[in-house]
Amino acid sequence: MAMTAENLDNEEAEETGPNRRCIATGESLPIAGLVRFVVGPGNIVVPDIDGRLPGRGLWLKAERAMMEAAASKRLFAKAARKDVVVPADLADTVAALLKRRCLNHLGLAKRAGLVAAGAEKVRARIAEGRTAALVEAADGSLDERRKFVALAPGIPVVELFTGAELGAAVGRETAAVHVALAPGKLTTTLIEDAARLRGMQKT
Repeated sequence: MAMTAENLDNEEAEETGPNRRCIATGESLPIAGLVRFVVGPGNIVVPDIDGRLPGRGLWLKAERAMMEAAASKRLFAKAARKDVVVPADLADTVAALLKRRCLNHLGLAKRAGLVAAGAEKVRARIAEGRTAALVEAADGSLDERRKFVALAPGIPVVELFTGAELGAAVGRETAAVHVALAPGKLTTTLIEDAARLRGMQKT
């Protein structure tokens, strides 16, 4: 298909503004709930979790079923207007990259002074009213997790990582079961990326 001035304008519009068009649903959605892909060397579809790779973005809702459907229905090829190679483990790769990104956010938040880890420190942070998110170890006691969630009603809760993963992310030598984050840009980004990661989990 010949590329007209109108086509170029439309493509440029897709890469600007707060929303992007999902190639599976056609909806214009906030970037925070989407995953960007580009066509890399060898025409291989590559996830661009950080949104920094060059090339025209191909955007999808951050849902495992959506990505599997996009691969089976050749939606990446249709959006790219050429044959592409979609790795069989694409959804798993996206999930792993999002998980690493979330844990990196936690480490950065710790260095920025936004993190309280451990039962007593988290209780104190909640009591101060400076909690914007709770991160609870997925392998921790369900009863204990419920108690902490009840202390901060309405606060976003992330339960996607093991205690060992949380401990390593916040610089502890032992597992961290309860982590609280104060308000801040890193906290907001973590909440958004955790929502994307949740959509990529296997059911």
